[in-house]
Amino acid sequence: QVQLVESGGGLVQPGGSLRLSCRASAMLFSIYTMGWYRQAPGKQRELVARITTDSRTNYADSVKGRFTISRENAKNTVYLIMDGLKIEDTAVYYCNTFVSGVNYWGQGTQVTVSS
Repeated sequence: QVQLVESGGGLVQPGGSLRLSCRASAMLFSIYTMGWYRQAPGKQRELVARITTDSRTNYADSVKGRFTISRENAKNTVYLIMDGLKIEDTAVYYCNTFVSGVNYWGQGTQVTVSS
């Protein structure tokens, strides 16, 4: 099975930056499409960014130009670089992948943007 572990969350002032990391236990990480989702209190979980096996990316409109997703297959790791953070970015951020008909999620890492 696939285990996903996120790290890098924390408390940041508006306009600040964070780098989130997600390390996967999967032996064939390079063939997986990976995604970052987030869920704020009282809101639906939403897709933030996605990266395919050939490094094609997609972003939610709300984060375009501010967030960058990337992957380092040799380390079984996907990153989310967040710049220009806004208060509305506050949420628990989850790493995700879909493998063999199963949706896998990390435990989440809290990102709080506040002055």
